Amino acid sequence: MADDRPQTPTLDRVQSPADLKRLSDAELCRVADELRAETVSAVSETGGHLGAGLGVVELTVALHAVFDTPRDRLIWDVSHQCYPHKILTGRRDRIRTLRQKDGLSGFTKRSESAYDPFGAAHSSTSISAALGFAVARDLGGAAEPALGDAIAVIGDGAMSAGMAYEAMNNAGHLKRRLFVILNDNEMSIAPPVGAMSSYLSSLYAGAPFQELKAAAKGAVSLLPEPFQEGARRAKEMLKGMAVGGTFFESLGFSYLGPIDGHDLEQLLPVLRTVKDRATGPMLIHVVTQKGKGYAPAETARDKGHGVSKFDVVTGAQRKAPSNAPSYTKVFAQALLEEAAEDDKICAVTAAMPDGTGLNLFAERYPSRCFDVGIAEQHGVTFAAGLAAGGMKPFCAIYSTFLQRGYDQVVHDVALQRLPVRFAIDRAGLVGADGATHAGAYDIGFMANLPGMVVMAAADEAELKHMVATAVAHDEGPIAFRFPRGEGVGVEMPERGEVLQIGKGRLVREGKGVAILSFGARLKEVLEAADNLGAQGIAPTVADARFAKPLDRDLILALAAEHDVLVTIEEGAVGGFGSHVAQLLADEGVFDTGLKFRSMVLPDTFIDQASPSDMYAVAKLNAADIQAKILTVLNVDNLADRRA
Repeated sequence: MADDRPQTPTLDRVQSPADLKRLSDAELCRVADELRAETVSAVSETGGHLGAGLGVVELTVALHAVFDTPRDRLIWDVSHQCYPHKILTGRRDRIRTLRQKDGLSGFTKRSESAYDPFGAAHSSTSISAALGFAVARDLGGAAEPALGDAIAVIGDGAMSAGMAYEAMNNAGHLKRRLFVILNDNEMSIAPPVGAMSSYLSSLYAGAPFQELKAAAKGAVSLLPEPFQEGARRAKEMLKGMAVGGTFFESLGFSYLGPIDGHDLEQLLPVLRTVKDRATGPMLIHVVTQKGKGYAPAETARDKGHGVSKFDVVTGAQRKAPSNAPSYTKVFAQALLEEAAEDDKICAVTAAMPDGTGLNLFAERYPSRCFDVGIAEQHGVTFAAGLAAGGMKPFCAIYSTFLQRGYDQVVHDVALQRLPVRFAIDRAGLVGADGATHAGAYDIGFMANLPGMVVMAAADEAELKHMVATAVAHDEGPIAFRFPRGEGVGVEMPERGEVLQIGKGRLVREGKGVAILSFGARLKEVLEAADNLGAQGIAPTVADARFAKPLDRDLILALAAEHDVLVTIEEGAVGGFGSHVAQLLADEGVFDTGLKFRSMVLPDTFIDQASPSDMYAVAKLNAADIQAKILTVLNVDNLADRRA
């Protein structure tokens, strides 16, 4: 494998950003070329976010060559573009551990390096954090190392989120020296949408470019061909609109751009000039191409946003075959089937049409599918308005991103009892993306809301039933959660059936011990039950289906008929098990001597690893469930039990 790695003689001389300052501009160009090849080579072995990093290779080199990191705080928004940054900041020897257990995080992480001053994996936080660093600098905050400049690198997709404008508004008011690099690649994960995208296009629809006097060689050259079509469309849409950084200047920023983000002959002199002369907040508009320099990424629909291990020559990804469909695909197809018979069904996603499967819905029913951009708060309230207007909106958002719209879930949906259907993808632990993307909290924060129905799919067939149940539920909000990845391979029904709200199902009858599962750990529960059966213990197994409302009859019957009751869920403490415990306490069941245990995700953030390894850390695999029950029964082994 090592023999296939690219030759990188100039990059080999760079152990830290300080080494870049000893290189000529021509040598920095060679570093950029070799850094791109090294990034492709590394990600081919690990998988991960490829296109975003390739798009900022030259920008990464230029920023580290000009600014004095880590004294100057370089903050990457979302930070899935940070692999080249990690290679240049002393982590090249570990770059092939990206997203692996005990390896480098796929995002910036404060505990990993002094060159990662602020952790990120969700979007649109960088300007707020950079402003915080700038004010801390002016107030004499950190002493070692003393704070220097603050530089936020934010993509045009991330600029669709309201938090970015809240930060810019505040920064313009405070007038602190601050640099915002707008990395405009016309693409976040999916093509960006909305008025801001059109506005940015208008800025480079006019040619020649704005010019920083005597600073940027070639700053009046035209954009490369990949960007010209978008610019032409925007120009037609926005005839008569003044071109320039007017919007950003109205927020109090000095505006410079747009400049070619792949041309170091432009980037280096511009950055050197603004570093020497800037006094207040400055926005530098840099135009880049996601996936730049690697043809398979450039031509991919998502520009190589997230890839599995792949062949460097062909770009072909090495994905293990599966006999079961993914949960996301099952959701998408089930929703299509329902929408074919109900024209009130519509769908909302926040910049994740492919990730949530709604790209299929958009192709079939474009007038009923809405990508609101990276704007979960707006997306939730928009869905609430759709529901109030008589539609049946499905708001499809990853668990980790729904956290960003929680006030809207409470205030705009639950309080008004509006029938918004929340499809919560990526529930539970997700593997290589680590703690930032774990769907650990939605059971707790959704099930504590009055009137909210909360379901979890135990398998792909159950998910299809839950889509049908959500369509039929008009009495208030309803949510259903499902994990990342493939289903368990169960037989699929032709159509989903409408489940009775608040009713679970008995999966296996036994005695002595009852295991009540909520969600996709049911497969592990059944495996644990089989193993216990070999030890003379025959647990009853039930699938709760609902965390809100609880199936009181089922739970109280299990408690009355068994000595031990154990709940299992892929969520943090305060979720399903806590609701069950509250019910048992209210009914005085604990006074009868029932032994109750609740198995949940531990009260810690679990770093990236394979999902199975993460669940092993969480102690929610079959062996852990089996061990828990043996411990409760005070059984060490089968010989002891027989004795």
